[in-house]
Amino acid sequence: MKEIETLQKIIDSSKSIVFFSGAGISTLSGLKDFRGEKGLYKMKFKYKAETMLSHSFYVYNKKEFYDFYRNYFSIDNIKPNIVHEYLVELEKKRKLKAIITQNIDNLHTLAGSKKVYELHGNVTRNYCTKCHKKYGYDSVFKSDGIPTCKCGGFIKPDVVLYEEELNYDVLDKSIKAISKCDTLIIAGTSLSVYPASGLIRYFKGKNLVIINKEITKFDKMATLVINEDLGKVFSKLK
Repeated sequence: MKEIETLQKIIDSSKSIVFFSGAGISTLSGLKDFRGEKGLYKMKFKYKAETMLSHSFYVYNKKEFYDFYRNYFSIDNIKPNIVHEYLVELEKKRKLKAIITQNIDNLHTLAGSKKVYELHGNVTRNYCTKCHKKYGYDSVFKSDGIPTCKCGGFIKPDVVLYEEELNYDVLDKSIKAISKCDTLIIAGTSLSVYPASGLIRYFKGKNLVIINKEITKFDKMATLVINEDLGKVFSKLK
């Protein structure tokens, strides 16, 4: 495939790559995405998925929030895939300078990537909203009902819900990484979620690559667009 050959040449000639990953990468490992044909937003629940993933719903409907969260965001038996593994090797070659991800599944870190900026948080991290004690994955996913700290506070996932702001430090580091790289590879995302999608405007480098099954509104800006399955693309890269 000519586009994959072009991508390989871009990677080989690049000295500073930043990789921006979306839900399309996680689906290769068996997780559900949000906006895809079989994504969470297309499924029928008592409430809309967007509603159940909002700060307001968490505050006023905690039990239903955690029931939904445990059912659809568990990473039990979920493993990194070929994309995650390729990025680890690219980082070892010192070409990949950072991964910026919209995903909360911890798979980039689990695969072995060192510099990962998680825009929307991570399901393996939780904290008490009262005393701020930190908790791990099991405190939520291996518990029932509403997880509670010994101090009496609620244990909340360290993920960004609708109506919540992104972590400023993570956002700042992401902007700096994108503004300094010569190649930005965006994969597995429709780039429809703001402010994450707005990070592209900070790119000043040579090559903007977008790899996604569907077209995005940023395709016209790209040096290279590949509308193909991610597994197929990354299985052919060296």
